Amino acid sequence: MTQHASLSPERWSEFTRDQQILMIGNEMNRASRLIQRTDRPGLLLAYERVLRLVDLTIEVQAGYGIRRELLRWRDLIAEMYISPEIPAAGQHGAVFRALLQLTPAAAQQIPFVLAR
Repeated sequence: MTQHASLSPERWSEFTRDQQILMIGNEMNRASRLIQRTDRPGLLLAYERVLRLVDLTIEVQAGYGIRRELLRWRDLIAEMYISPEIPAAGQHGAVFRALLQLTPAAAQQIPFVLAR
């Protein structure tokens, strides 16, 4: 069972969209460190947590536009999850950046978590 398996949609909907995206981003940041350590089992667990939080966000968001973008973004994570190889740090970083660009508050974190 993953860490967020018991998190209900009702509880998740209490967070703002910015908070939801930032919490998904937190899991992506953890995954970034696991990629650096080439910890595939840990990375898979991190991606499972990301997928769970994205699914919850899609479920509770009323706006069609944000749901559509999250569904597209989810496909990127799912592709990296099922890949037999650890994704390149650059690939993961590009997907992470795309997530953070979904809300203004999350985008402000880009210089801190994706410094080049």
